[in-house]
Amino acid sequence: MDAGITAINERVQQEAAALYRLRDEIGRVIVGQRYLVDRLLIGLLANGHVLLEGVPGLAKTLSIKTLAQTIDASFQRLQFTPDLLPADLIGTLIYSPRDGTFSVKKGPIFANIILADEINRAPAKVQSALLEAMQEHQVTISDQTHPLPDPFLVLATQNPIEQEGTYPLPEAQVDRFMLKLSITYPTKAEERQILDRMASTNHRLTASPVIHTQDIIRLRALVDEIYLDDKIKDYIIDLVFATREPATYKLDLQRLIQYGASPRATLYLTLAAKAHALLQGRGYVTPQDVKSVGPDVLRHRVIVTYEAEAEDMTSETILKSIFDGVPVP
Repeated sequence: MDAGITAINERVQQEAAALYRLRDEIGRVIVGQRYLVDRLLIGLLANGHVLLEGVPGLAKTLSIKTLAQTIDASFQRLQFTPDLLPADLIGTLIYSPRDGTFSVKKGPIFANIILADEINRAPAKVQSALLEAMQEHQVTISDQTHPLPDPFLVLATQNPIEQEGTYPLPEAQVDRFMLKLSITYPTKAEERQILDRMASTNHRLTASPVIHTQDIIRLRALVDEIYLDDKIKDYIIDLVFATREPATYKLDLQRLIQYGASPRATLYLTLAAKAHALLQGRGYVTPQDVKSVGPDVLRHRVIVTYEAEAEDMTSETILKSIFDGVPVP
C-alpha cells in the first residue's frame, strides 16, 4: 500500500503543476480571494457544482468568468431575472411551417461551464429547470433527452436572501450544489491592491487559457485514485451522522437541528476532500482536508430549527461545534 501511495504522490506532484499554473493565471485578474479560487478549483476537480453567496461587489461573477477564461472550453453566462422562462435555459422546439416539422433549438445550457448569475432572482420553475441538468448532466426537450457536454459545471452566484427582490432557492436545488461558499470582504491590504490594479476607466484585465477540457477529465480521474484511509472514511461518516444524531457524539445540538445532512453530503465530502488533497500536491487525504472543505459541503445541508434562529444560531456555528466535538483520527 505504501508503494502505491508513493506512486500516486509522484503523479499528483506532476499533475499539480497544471493546477498551480491555473491558479497563477486567475491571480493575474483576481486579487486575493485564495479561498474562493481554491474552492472553485475543487468543484472543477470533483465534478461538483458550486454556489457562491455574498453581497454585491465581491468579485463572485468576475472570479467565475476568469476561471472560464483559463480553460479552453465553452462558456455561457446566464443572467437570472424574474421573467426568465425554463425554455430560455434548456431550449425549445421550433415549428417550421415550410415542411410542417419541429426542430430542437438548444438553449445556452449546452456549454461546459455555466455561470448562473444571481440565481435567486429567478422564480422556482426556472431554478427547477436546472435540476435535471445538474444531477443527470442531460436535459429533456419535449420527449427527447439530450446529453450535456463533458465536463459540465454550474457555478452560481446569489445575493443573501435578505436582499430585496430575491427568491429562496428550493432545498432540492440547493442540495445539488457540492459546495456553498460564503464570500466575505477582502482585507485592507488586498483592497489597496484592487484599487491600484483596477481603478481605471479602461480596465480590461483578462486571463488566457492554460488547460483544456481533456486535462480536466484526466485530473478528475486522478482525484478518484487519491488514497483514502478507512479511518478517514469513518471520520467523514461520523461528521455527517453528527448532524443527524448529535446526542450520539455527546453534542447538545438536537434541539437546534431540524434536518441533518443526507448521504449525498457523505459522497460530496469525500470527493471534495480528495480534490483538496490533490490541490495541496498530496496523493492521500488527511483529516485536515476533511475539516477544510467540510463547512463548504455541509453549511447548506444542515437546516436549523426555529429555536436556533431565535438564539441567533446558524448552521455555521452548529457545524463548528460538530467539528470541534467529533474525535479526529
